[in-house]
Amino acid sequence: MNVRKAHSLTGRITPDLRRKAFKAVKKNRGAAGIDKISISMFERHLEQNLTKLMNDLKRGTYRPYPLRRHYIPKAPGKFRPLGIPAVRDRVAQEVVRRLIEPYFEPYFSECSFGFRPHRNCHQAIRALRRLRKQGYCVVLDADIQSFFDNIAHALIIKLVAEKIADGNILTLIQKFLTSGVMEDGVLKKTSLGTPQGGVISPLLANIVLDVLDKELAAHGYVFVRYADDFLVLAKSTPELEKARDLVRDVIEGKLKLQLAPDKTKITSFQDGFDFLGFHFSQNGVTMRTKSHEKLMDKIRSLTIRSHNFSDEVIQNLNRVTRGVANFYATEFSTVKTQFFKLDQMIRRRLRSMKEKSISGNANRRISNRYLARKGLVALYALVKQPKNSNGFPIWGNAKRLA
Repeated sequence: MNVRKAHSLTGRITPDLRRKAFKAVKKNRGAAGIDKISISMFERHLEQNLTKLMNDLKRGTYRPYPLRRHYIPKAPGKFRPLGIPAVRDRVAQEVVRRLIEPYFEPYFSECSFGFRPHRNCHQAIRALRRLRKQGYCVVLDADIQSFFDNIAHALIIKLVAEKIADGNILTLIQKFLTSGVMEDGVLKKTSLGTPQGGVISPLLANIVLDVLDKELAAHGYVFVRYADDFLVLAKSTPELEKARDLVRDVIEGKLKLQLAPDKTKITSFQDGFDFLGFHFSQNGVTMRTKSHEKLMDKIRSLTIRSHNFSDEVIQNLNRVTRGVANFYATEFSTVKTQFFKLDQMIRRRLRSMKEKSISGNANRRISNRYLARKGLVALYALVKQPKNSNGFPIWGNAKRLA
């Protein structure tokens, strides 16, 4: 395949492109940056703001604001750092992303599923299940240590420049990467990494990790990758040990990153492993333990016993359960037992709120039918159920459980 190389992209920054970029930023929502200008505030003078931004991008006078540091919980006692760009900088990144993505997307691996057009997490899971059926039962579960925070800027620019020859676009990407982070009122320089929270970061991550994809494919290995989460599969352990050596050579040699030794291991479907929020085992695919525990904590926070039972509580619970069902139950039936128990937990806690009691007698005072009339959506009823030859659900009538 002949590689297309772009020599002039700056001239393609049109009014239509900038409006589409803003619509994409608005759709993804997000908080304001350090300038404290929200999306709605930016939109009040949209044409004026977009015109000034376009002129700055074309003339080379654009300067991004430093990122606003924000931490989100990752694990008990651990937090993932995000860098939140200002709204105008998110629009600028989206403009550049839309300009350069067509020059990389056709060359990405079919085994890469993260942050790509018309690809998603569930496709990655289905690919993994297909490989298992083909006999690939041994798995290299590899973890790159603080991937987004440690990618060398020079490597990113070098890889982008292989297909993008527009110096202004390369300079803009360099500005995005080196804009700095404002944390507790102190400006910190960013000499490494592409910030999680940046619009263009997922594409840059895929460009970097495509180096690994191509090496694995060239050596005949099968794999599934979603951003920096990836698994390499084989039919025997000795074969996978060779794959592990190759992965280490590429990650640590070519990409100058580090594998996390405590999180990189050879496992199997028989032993079980986690991937993208799911747990894979001999028995199928279920919700991973950590995700299940986080969901129970969320339910507890929405159903505090001392608070009053209300329609708002039901609505908040329904938003959570529908999101969980959309993610976990769209393709997989083995979560049904977990969903059934979560439904029981939700109803028990709602009854505790209503009656201010957790006793068995109180639980019997409010029927499932009453909670259904109040609008409570049961997780179990949202599972896509397989049907028998007569068209009836194999697991029985889930609606009655609501």
